[in-house]
Formats: sequence, structure tokens, C-alpha cells
Amino acid sequence: MGLLSLILHENLQLVYQLLTIPFALLFYCLATQGCLTLINRHVCLMLGGFLLAVLTMGPYCILLFITSIVFVLLVFLVGPAHIHPWIFGLQMCWQTFWHFYIQYQQYWLRDAMDPRLSLAMSALMLLSQRVTSVSMDLQEGKVAGPFNRSFRNQVSSIIPFLSYAFYFPALLGGPLCPVNTYMTFVEQITITPPPSPLTILPSKLLQVLALTALKYLLASFLQSSRLRSSSPVGSPGIPWIWVFSLVLRLNYYAHWKASECLNNAAGLGFSGRGPSGGAVWDRLSDGDAWEIESSVRISAFARRWNATTATWLRRLVFHRSSGAWLLATFAFSALWHGLHPGQVMGFLGWAIAVLADHRLHAHVGPRLSTPWRKGLFTCLSWAYTQVVIAWVVAVTELRSFETASLLGGVSIIHTGISSTRAPLKILRSLAQVNRKLLCSACMFAYSSGQVTLHA
Repeated sequence: MGLLSLILHENLQLVYQLLTIPFALLFYCLATQGCLTLINRHVCLMLGGFLLAVLTMGPYCILLFITSIVFVLLVFLVGPAHIHPWIFGLQMCWQTFWHFYIQYQQYWLRDAMDPRLSLAMSALMLLSQRVTSVSMDLQEGKVAGPFNRSFRNQVSSIIPFLSYAFYFPALLGGPLCPVNTYMTFVEQITITPPPSPLTILPSKLLQVLALTALKYLLASFLQSSRLRSSSPVGSPGIPWIWVFSLVLRLNYYAHWKASECLNNAAGLGFSGRGPSGGAVWDRLSDGDAWEIESSVRISAFARRWNATTATWLRRLVFHRSSGAWLLATFAFSALWHGLHPGQVMGFLGWAIAVLADHRLHAHVGPRLSTPWRKGLFTCLSWAYTQVVIAWVVAVTELRSFETASLLGGVSIIHTGISSTRAPLKILRSLAQVNRKLLCSACMFAYSSGQVTLHA
């Protein structure tokens, strides 16, 4: 019981998501049976989000309520030509204020962070995605707003927007669903209902269980210190660092799959029938663990990692920037995540790695004339991607000033942008990882409790 209690305490967000699945199934059953009108369907999804926020976040749910109130007022008062700058600017100021408040608590006051505030901030970041997606759609004319209507029609047309901002299947973990897809789903679920999600939920829940079990198995392996012998000075070597980063990534994969289950349980995510006639539920997903980890290019890993957020960043920043698109996108990602020192360093390093990846593959690819060379290059490229991502994840997740300063001298890519002379550059780039600094940073965070690996 002690071990079970520890696991549940360390995965509260995951537990909340799994406990919400029965309510999502209840909504699916009532909606497909015609028991709910269109407005009632929107209200049920919205009230479910309100209740979930209050129960899981306590007083910090006010962060989300204020965002939703401001969002509705702006949709009412601002025309489509100017609505996106207003929503985007105010929402990012509000979110960044709370991120800086958290940093003030952690680095200045040295206070432990309230788990409810952490959960509220995660939900606020996801809410920022949804409200800015709506503002872009309104600005581009992809969604009809409540403009130029009577007051009564305006009020009734606001309910779907508020429902989209707060619908409970995506409140805690996403993924980002396009507003048009969401509106169509709520309108059509009674007319053309998706097949029963009970056919797919057991297998996906087993995947959540397997990912979580693998995470704790690897965490136990790290605690056994068997990989530390690879370092002559007693600190962990590159294998330890890679497994440490993999444990952190597995946590994301489990949460994404649980979020996918929750949305599927409500009927969201059905994409049609496969070649064999079976239902395919892959329309809403932040990524498949195997597909992401098998990426042989850093740029491919970046596109597949947290896929709906990556798509949102491309639309919000990359396609709207006047120059330095890639750097602007990763810089904004650091801002959206909270601007912790490690996050700034990690996302900047990731941007440089993606730029080098494009240059390297453009130069080397045409010169690989034989199958064995292509195979060797693919293997080396995969290893290089794993090392770079291990560094990025470690730096980003460890966040603090101390670990960021320890990692300040780490150079993942020494060359690759200015010079692309041979495939051997991959090996030289791999050699640029400063093992002692990276090991010291991870061990510092591990020993000081910034990152806990419970088995």
C-alpha cells in the first residue's frame, strides 16, 4: 500500500485523467442516445471542466476562470480584425505573470510549489493554446463569431466558445483540438455518432500502464547505480544520462496516451475506418512513443514531439514571423513554458541543433551512394539525435539556476552550421558533449530533490 500511495501521489495528474474517463463515457452514452440537446451537450462539457478545475486545483482554478471571462468579453467586444492581438497579448501577459510568480517562490523564497498551482499552470498553458487558436480562426474568418447579431443571439453563440475553452476531456492534458473539429463533433454526435470507444480504450489504457511501469522500472534501475560505473570518478556516464532523460520522456508519453484515452471516451478523435474495417482513433494525439523515439533526425523529433503543440507553434509563430522563423518559434516556446533558465538554454540549444540538422543532412545526404553508407549514416544520425534530445530534456526539465549554470558549458553542437564537410562531423559532434558537466548537473538535481525517480 505504501508503494501504491507513493505512485499515486507522484502521478496525480495522470490519476485525475484516468478517474475522469467514466464521466466521459457517460457523456458519450447520453449524447449518442439523444438525451442531450445541442446546448445541453455544450453545457455538460463546460460544467464538467468547471467542476474538474475546482476539485483538482482548489483556489488556483481562479486562474482559468479569469482567462475564460476575459476571453468571452473580448469575443463580444473586439472585432475580428483586432481580436487576435488582444487575446494573444493579454493571455501571454497573464500566463507569464504566474510563471514569474512561481520562479519567485522557487528561487527567491525557496518555497515548495503547491501541486495544485502546478496543475493549474499546466491547464492554463493548454487554455492559452485554445483561446489563441480561436482568436486566429476568428481573425482569418474560419469561424463565425457573435459579431453583428442581436444580444440574445450573441449570448447563445458564446456558449460554444466557452464550452471549447473549458471542455473537461482536454482540460488537464490536451491534446489541442481545432475549434471547428470540436464544434462539428458536438453538433453531429447525435446525428452521426462515432463508434463505441470501448473497443479501443482497453488497449490504450494498457499502453498507459506499460509506459508507467517502464518508467518506474528504469527509475529503479537508475537508483541501483549500475550505470555509474561507466565513469571513472564515480559520477554517472552518458548511459545513465540517456536513461535519466528517457524516464522523463516516458512520463510525457504516459500522460499523452491518457489524454488520448479521455478524449476518445467522450467520442473525440475518431478518424474513420481502416483497411480492415476497424475503427481508427488517431485524430487527436500528441505523439506515439515508438515513432518519436525512432526518429533519425532532430527536426523530425521536434515535429513529432507533442505534435498538436508543435502544430500550434508553427501556426502562431513560425508562419507569422517576418524573419528567423525557427529561432522565434523556439524562443516563444521557452516563454510559453515559463522562461526558467534551463528552459531558455534547452530550447535555444534545440533550435541550434535543428538548424545544424538541416545543414548536415542537406550536405551529406546526396553523397551517400551505397546502401551500407546510408545505413551507417542513419544509425549514427539516430544516436546523435538521442544524445541531443537527452541533453535538451535534461536541461529543460531541471530548470533551476544551479543546474543551468552547471550545464552552461555543455556544447552539443560544436560545428554543423558553419561547416559541413563530411559524415564524420556526426562523430565529432557527439564528442562535443561535455560529460562531466552534464553528469554533475543531473546528479545535483537528483540529489537535491529537484527531480525524483521513485521506484
